[in-house]
Amino acid sequence: MTSTLTLQDWQARASKLKPSTQAIIDGRTHAGCGAPLDAVNPATGRTLAQVASCDEHDIDQAVRAARRAFESGVWSGMPRAERKKRLLKLAELITLHAEELALIETLDMGKPISDTLGYDIPEAARTYAWYAETIDKQYDEIAPTDAHALATITREPLGVIAAVVPWNYPLLMATWKVAPALAMGNSVVLKPAEQSCLSAIRLGELALEAGIPPGVLNIVPGTGPVAGQALGLHPDVDCLAFTGSTATGKRFMQYSGQSNLKQIWLECGGKSPHIIFDDCPDLDRAALAAAIGIFNNQGEVCIAGSRLYVQSGIYDEFMRKLERHAAAMQPGDPLDPNAKMGAIVDERQLARVLQYVDSGKREGATLRVGGGQVRSETGGYYVEPTIFECGTQSLTIVREEIFGPVLAASRFDTEEEALAQANASIYGLGSGLWTADLSRAHRVSRRLRAGLVWVNCYFDGDVTVPFGGVKQSGFGRDKSLHALDKYSSLKTTWISLG
Repeated sequence: MTSTLTLQDWQARASKLKPSTQAIIDGRTHAGCGAPLDAVNPATGRTLAQVASCDEHDIDQAVRAARRAFESGVWSGMPRAERKKRLLKLAELITLHAEELALIETLDMGKPISDTLGYDIPEAARTYAWYAETIDKQYDEIAPTDAHALATITREPLGVIAAVVPWNYPLLMATWKVAPALAMGNSVVLKPAEQSCLSAIRLGELALEAGIPPGVLNIVPGTGPVAGQALGLHPDVDCLAFTGSTATGKRFMQYSGQSNLKQIWLECGGKSPHIIFDDCPDLDRAALAAAIGIFNNQGEVCIAGSRLYVQSGIYDEFMRKLERHAAAMQPGDPLDPNAKMGAIVDERQLARVLQYVDSGKREGATLRVGGGQVRSETGGYYVEPTIFECGTQSLTIVREEIFGPVLAASRFDTEEEALAQANASIYGLGSGLWTADLSRAHRVSRRLRAGLVWVNCYFDGDVTVPFGGVKQSGFGRDKSLHALDKYSSLKTTWISLG
């Protein structure tokens, strides 16, 4: 989706924006019992609004509302054609309000308006429409039993789904969980990240407008230690789907064991390797992909290609090209349609990124590009594209997820060395490789321990293909038909014909 709006146009719209800030429980707004959350604009450091913060009591209300809605059959028992119609209506409303939603995302999270309007919002609308179309295309099964029995296998909704989503793609990450959960007939309690609540609240309003009944989609802003923990421990939540840090994902696993053994589906951290072999078919395109792979969305991407491995014979040439692309991706005002990078989400994350930059310098990595805070006069949280050259894989910036525009680059000589370095991580989310050798492409792809492998590209994807990782990047898949597995269960019914 494109727009002719200028920086001044977006600034004028931003000055008039009055976002909704209350929780939505059982179709009604709630102020929340906790201390209000500040919605801060990362581009300026100024507060946009104060947002409701839900406590344990609010979470219990939301779960009860979701359970009532589910048991009543108002959504779970709705004719499939009608459920499909209403989800399609929600997709239509998201498209209709695309500019408003894009502005909310940019102001609340700091990403460029060209990204929110060009990708995040249209992709969210497409995802709801795609899952809506799956509703009347799911078939159950009949098992191949002997003639004395009929055994049916039916897919049923689980019940109450809690979705806890991150701040880096607020609406889209929520969509990847909410859309398939609703398509299966579940009720949902959505907790957005406390740094970026506003688009989720607007989503809740649009869902009601689309005819999704009260209680079926509840929006509960709040902090992780209060609202998130309450959802994790609630005995009437059947399944919790989470995207965020590995440490928090492990806590949700513990909450499940301490409560009702609810299903937990995790998409956690990443430290994805991006490998450039010396037979790379297009060094310019690979260098651009490597730059976008780490600097897009300010590096606040779980699948960011944050570890770069370049074969020694092309290393110097490739790095020169990469540095030119990095120079062209300096952060700017997120409301500027020409900005390639925006602001880091908040002051705490800014400090975290800069601490990692300091650790790289302290531990002996060579700083080739960037490394500093910029645009500080705006009051916002900006970090320039940063590239380190790393002589050892033991460096903190090589091992740990930074979630910022910081790249750790290393040389390698052989395919075996590249694979050993790429797989030497606790994470296993994304990975990429560039080669003109088809056999190598297949061979290396099979040996990379990652849920996603890109060959001669990076970041490409579609709602039709699964998204998720292995190792401490989590398990279960978002997107594609496989996501429906997380929000449903299989029932066997054995009928004796004797």
